[in-house]
Order: sequence, then C-alpha cells, then structure tokens
Amino acid sequence: MAKDAPPRWDRRMQQRLARGEAAALGELYDRFASLVHSQAHRMLDDESAADLVTREVFGYVWENPDAYDPKQGSMRSWVVQLTHRQSVRRLRAAEPSPSARGEDGSEEGEQDGGEDTAARQELEERVQRATAAARADYIVASMPAPLRAALELAYIQRRDYRQTATDLGVTEDEARRRLRLGLQLLSTANTRPLEGSAPPGYGRTL
Repeated sequence: MAKDAPPRWDRRMQQRLARGEAAALGELYDRFASLVHSQAHRMLDDESAADLVTREVFGYVWENPDAYDPKQGSMRSWVVQLTHRQSVRRLRAAEPSPSARGEDGSEEGEQDGGEDTAARQELEERVQRATAAARADYIVASMPAPLRAALELAYIQRRDYRQTATDLGVTEDEARRRLRLGLQLLSTANTRPLEGSAPPGYGRTL
C-alpha cells in the first residue's frame, strides 16, 4: 500500500493536475488507486460500489486540484479523506426512505416511525464501524514500516513475539516494543473519528 509522499511531490503533483496533465492523473491513480478501492470496499462491502467511489474520487481530484492544500497535509491524506466521505455518503444514500405517512397523519405512519428510527440508528452504527475500520487501515498503512512489519507478523502470520524478533532480526525486547507501539496506535481507531482528528490536515473535500 502506498505511503505518504514527500511534500515536494505533493506540490508538484497538484501543479501538474492544475495544468490539466493527464499523465499526472495516471501517476496519481497508479500510486493511490489500490488504497482508495480497498478503503471504499472495507466501508461499503461491495465491489461495484468501491469501483464507483474510486472513479468518483479521482474524478473529483482531476476536476478540483486546487481543493488540495499542500500546507495542510499530504496528497495521500487528502485522497483518503475524500474516499471516506464519499463512502459514507453512499452508505447513507442506501438507507431506505422513511415510510410514507398518510396525509392525515394516520396511525400506520406513526407505527412505521419507530422502524425508521431503528433503521437510522443501525445505519449510523454501520457508518461508525466502517469509519473505525477505515481508520485502522489508514493507521496500519501510515505507521512506520518496522511497526507495521511487526504487527503483520504477529497478527496475520500468527507469530509470537520471539518468532517475530527472529524474523525481523531484532531483540525480543525490541519486538515487544514495536508490537506495543503498533497496538497503541491501532487502539485510537475506535476512539477518535477519522474525519476530525487523523489523519490531520485536509484541503476542501467533496
């Protein structure tokens, strides 16, 4: 998965997009398309919807390169935020419309109101879970490579800290330290919203 690019690259990319260089959009797509698609798919659990969000995000970037402010953060962070917001919009757009009430405010409409409220609550819970999952993906992708490698060995390949230390060529104490720091970073995924606090620094969004 792509990492944050140097600020100089971000500024140059924005300038090229502003000049309408199609090659710049292709380069940006090659760098970040898998990140956008995987995040959208994680949130929406739908391949076609993730494909559509990917197209929408890069279409927006192409049409609005000046919406990105390099002083506020990386291009990668901005693209992640665009993906998150567009995915949330699609989640909410898929919410069933409220039950039609009778013109006289009939009892049937009132009974359906409770179901509508429950459906909205379920939707918001799904949005929150998807946001936490997307944030966790972002944190793992953005954390220093040594921490990410330790977490992948421990939680994907199911290595214990001794095996992780051997695989990484570090001491057991260092392996434990990396795992502990990685888990501390991941723990913020469920306590801090993606939109408000991290990743920091975005320009204008969709």
